[in-house]
Amino acid sequence: MKLAIKPLTSDLISDYLDYFDNRAFSSTDKNGPCYCTCPTQTSKEIDQMVKEFSGDIKAIIRSYAIKMLNENKIHGYLAYDNDIVVGWCNAGNMDNYVKNRYQFIPDFARNRSIGKIMSVVCFSVSPQYRGSGVSTLLLEKVILDASKQGYEAVEGYTHVKKGQYDMDFKGPMKLYEKLGFIPSYEQDGILIMRKNL
Repeated sequence: MKLAIKPLTSDLISDYLDYFDNRAFSSTDKNGPCYCTCPTQTSKEIDQMVKEFSGDIKAIIRSYAIKMLNENKIHGYLAYDNDIVVGWCNAGNMDNYVKNRYQFIPDFARNRSIGKIMSVVCFSVSPQYRGSGVSTLLLEKVILDASKQGYEAVEGYTHVKKGQYDMDFKGPMKLYEKLGFIPSYEQDGILIMRKNL
């Protein structure tokens, strides 16, 4: 298996949608359906989307994703096996992510910013590709591009305390450690993993 990692661009929107339509989640996955819209939605925008939920929740979330993709509000990287997307990493400038109730970037991380930060807020890997290194390749590409683009550091916000909801989509601590990230600060069960560039 030889994977290619590509940054999400407007010409790859159909690939992004195809991934979340067809391969991102198993039927029993607690994190689906999702199109990775929440990290850049305000709480008010999320509330409005939820109000529209009816019989087909996935279709509503998808319609919001299409609008956001066309407005360049979703940032990250796609992992391809040949021409098929098998993984996704939501990563971008910390300033692109809004404050909302889900705290994809916790306030304490924003308050400890050391300059221009590339934030990693979500990973999604197709079930049959999990455990095969897709997340590692995605994160390596994030680091490489952040370095080329003049970022001071790359940060991930991993959960060290398991709670009422499965937060593994933020990436486990061992993934970050493998690529040279170090623990920077912990609060409320959330740990900032940082790699200075």
